[in-house]
Amino acid sequence: METYRERAQFKIKTMSRVLLFSVVLTLLKFLAWHLTRSQGVLTDALESIINVVAGLFALFSTYYASRPRDEDHPYGHGKIEYLSAGFEGGLIFITAILIIIRALQGFFEPSHLQKLDTGLYLLAFSGLCNYAVGTYLLRHGRKLDSHILMAEGKHLVSDTVASLGILAGLLLIFWTGYAWIDNLMALLYGAFILRMGFHLLKSSVTSLLDEADTDKLTEIISLLNTKRHPRWIDIHKLRVLKYGSHLHVDCHVTLPWYATLEEAHTEVQALENLIREGFDSEVEFFIHSDPCIPSSCPICPILDCRERKQVFVKQLDWTPENLLPDQKHKAG
Repeated sequence: METYRERAQFKIKTMSRVLLFSVVLTLLKFLAWHLTRSQGVLTDALESIINVVAGLFALFSTYYASRPRDEDHPYGHGKIEYLSAGFEGGLIFITAILIIIRALQGFFEPSHLQKLDTGLYLLAFSGLCNYAVGTYLLRHGRKLDSHILMAEGKHLVSDTVASLGILAGLLLIFWTGYAWIDNLMALLYGAFILRMGFHLLKSSVTSLLDEADTDKLTEIISLLNTKRHPRWIDIHKLRVLKYGSHLHVDCHVTLPWYATLEEAHTEVQALENLIREGFDSEVEFFIHSDPCIPSSCPICPILDCRERKQVFVKQLDWTPENLLPDQKHKAG
């Protein structure tokens, strides 16, 4: 398994290459606009500037998030990944509004289009490049659980979809000669990236506000149900938070009241190891052990327990509904 440092270095190198790619692609799109004078191509080129500016901040954020924990940041620096995604979303949102305004003006001040065939080739090439790099970032973003790589990958794939729309618009203009289609495509493009910027902002804000990571929570619960130890009588008050590519897991585990301190420590370590082995991310734990009480007996799977007060009824299936509340469980 790669170390956290190796994964961090890979992300920094990847973001550096994406930044260089964004600069080259932006120049290519502005060349296409210079040749065609198309409002649709111009909006695509202007949005690519956002990729460059956001890429600079994302590169810095990737470096900063890779720094180890310190006294001032005991949970690490990973949350800057969400700030980076929010910054990118804000830039996209503002750019989208400017694009929509410019597209509306274009209906009253039409541009003289030219060399559409050359523009078509350049735009098609840039779209293919965007898609290739975007899918590469998405694949590695999922593998490394990186919010920055995922956000950048989604952005580039969305750019591809938008570029295809502008490409279709240029083809229609080329075939029909109706220049107003250019402004219509620019308007639709602006609306498209406005929605994308809003979703990036929303995702960033909810993550910064420590919204529970339901996907990771579901994975952990599935892992616990599959490989639970008999002495883990009950688990409750489960919390899962993300700090960049770090996971923070809190929970209470109910153990036999007569277990020694050493035995309880061994069970808590086994619980930590089980969760840690299920994820590539760095995982930090705060697990509190509780002694069992007589009302725990009906759900306790330790059938040979010498201190049993009530008969065993059934072993509970752990679900988000019964693991999140701060209370021990009972049968029925």
